[in-house]
Amino acid sequence: MRGTEKLKQSIIENFGTPCPVIDLDIVEKNIKRAQRLCDEKGLGNRPHIKTHKSPILAKMQIASGAKGITCQKLGEAEVMVDAGITDIIIATNILGASRSGRLAALQKRIGLKVCADNPVSIGAYSEAAHTAERVMDVMIECDTGQKRAGVETPSEAIALAQIIKDDPMLNFAGLLFYPPCDGWVRTQGFWNQTKAGLESLELSAKIVSTGGTPNFQNIGQLDGATEHRAGTCIFNDLMMINAGVAGLEDCAFQVFTSVVSRGGWNRGILDAGSKTLTSDQFGLEGFGRLLEHPNAVIERFAEEHGFLNLSKCQNEPQVGDIVRVIPNHVCVAVNMVDQLIAIRGDEIVDIIPVTARGKLV
Repeated sequence: MRGTEKLKQSIIENFGTPCPVIDLDIVEKNIKRAQRLCDEKGLGNRPHIKTHKSPILAKMQIASGAKGITCQKLGEAEVMVDAGITDIIIATNILGASRSGRLAALQKRIGLKVCADNPVSIGAYSEAAHTAERVMDVMIECDTGQKRAGVETPSEAIALAQIIKDDPMLNFAGLLFYPPCDGWVRTQGFWNQTKAGLESLELSAKIVSTGGTPNFQNIGQLDGATEHRAGTCIFNDLMMINAGVAGLEDCAFQVFTSVVSRGGWNRGILDAGSKTLTSDQFGLEGFGRLLEHPNAVIERFAEEHGFLNLSKCQNEPQVGDIVRVIPNHVCVAVNMVDQLIAIRGDEIVDIIPVTARGKLV
């Protein structure tokens, strides 16, 4: 990480604090690494844009070799389509967007790939496809241990594939997995059984998608996978460091924040609180790491203030100091802001709008 006093002065004079900053040199390195890992395993790279929410950054990923993108919300996909990106998987059940008519409206513009783990979602997709007068690709989301969304057995996946096959407005496109880091053997068994069942229906999975930045350590282990989805890797954060897939030098996103109070000898207050750094903790100590004072702990938040415990610091920050914080969870931090200040070295080089932020539907 770089961040001289000159850069800090430029940030506060031009934008004030707190200020979200990305290092484009690190961003580009991270994009190339993700692409290389996929290329080495013969997999398509389909980055998840829920982390950066920016068509500009998505196009950088595509220019580096990504085959398309993954979105979490229909609203994110609408923004990406407006920017000219058309190869999109929406990786969640999107009932709200289906029932509101927005899914049909976007399906009229491009052929989407949507995901389902139940007949209700599939029925909603069929109605949207009828309205759009365009057949819709549907993938089946499978759970092999994360205990989030997804069918839990191959028989459930096969039953849903049959429903999709029987609907003239739907096309079975494949399977979507997000295996736990220790669940790839189980995922292989799930896929093998499902593949056999699909063959009995005279179906094949054109797309078998695995996911997650932490799963870069396992990429290519699923025999039959065709592509991988990873989002956080473009910026990285303390969660990815804790997972062993990134170091501080790989963290492209940082919040420049001012020390605005020293209420006691071992206390400090930042002007970045839960609305900037987010309250996600994931078992980590505190709510972010101060690069200048690694022994300081952001131990709690108000909405606009971070409360520092400085009892372990030998060199304590002073009121007026600008410090840089790497957040625990960068995806949520990005969604808090309208723009990212882009730097190279000690120079501000661009302002990148977070165009798809706040898309709840």
